[in-house]
Amino acid sequence: MDNDNNMNATDKPVKNARLFHNPGAGHGEHTKEELISLVEAAGFVCDYSSTKTEGWEKIETLKTDLIVLAGGDGTVRKVAPHILGKEIPIGLFPLGTANNIAKTLGISGDSESVAATWGHGTLKAYDVGKIGGLNGDGFRYFLEGMGYGVFPRLMKKMRDREGHGEETPEENLRIALDMLHDIILSYKAKACTIEAEGITYSGKFLLVEIMNICSIGPNLNLDPTADPGDGELEVVLVPEEQRDVFATYVHNRIKGIEEPFLFNVLKAKKLSVYWEGKLVHIDDENIPLKKARKVSIDLQAGMLHFLVPEEKGRRIGQLSEQDL
Repeated sequence: MDNDNNMNATDKPVKNARLFHNPGAGHGEHTKEELISLVEAAGFVCDYSSTKTEGWEKIETLKTDLIVLAGGDGTVRKVAPHILGKEIPIGLFPLGTANNIAKTLGISGDSESVAATWGHGTLKAYDVGKIGGLNGDGFRYFLEGMGYGVFPRLMKKMRDREGHGEETPEENLRIALDMLHDIILSYKAKACTIEAEGITYSGKFLLVEIMNICSIGPNLNLDPTADPGDGELEVVLVPEEQRDVFATYVHNRIKGIEEPFLFNVLKAKKLSVYWEGKLVHIDDENIPLKKARKVSIDLQAGMLHFLVPEEKGRRIGQLSEQDL
């Protein structure tokens, strides 16, 4: 047998990483070369793909031991549909504006310190929501949340002003909070009926959010206890009667004051929602509805697996051949 073509018993198996990078994230402060160097320093042979180039989504999962995502929440959402249900560890460089997914997972710090945790981290299962009944066009999935009311309105206003300035991420978050405050004060509450775990809830609401993580939009923490791998979705409700306290909570956030707001939160694996309006958001996408309709939401457990720096999931110690 030719030993030149075979691994010696003492050789470590080659571990392959596939890096998906949004070059525009973080105002382009992280270059392709810098990120590849960090992945290689963590012990991987690194293949690079820019999510801005054609054909990036052709992922050879059979030859991939680690998926690395470099960008914000949008980058995670963009790549996730191509790897759902595949038990490949995901490393995340949070380079975006809000980084709501990374913050929920406890991933923070500079890219070098994040990469340094991969060899002795924890695999954290991440659930996904599956939506049926939207405009009769099959199923849709969400990683962060879907909902009705003030947040779809905020997203529309923020999209309308895109390209009007070169604000920093912090300035963008402040602008979004200012807009949200004004929307809360003026928004006409709408009727909604939720059926969850055999119980029906109905009333007029400013906000109905079915969430898988702690925060949405401009880092608005709607449920600090949310765990994206616990097998349950959080349903956050803000009724019309809480308009003033909700507005005060957002106003305090604008001023940098972190005062807790006790949102009404339900937990469910499966539910249905009927909203009298015709606009819903799924993660960062606004979807106009042809008519007010009932939609169903089912939790799909453990569809993704992230490497996180703390003991939040299965302890894996040094990544083994079985995990990589």
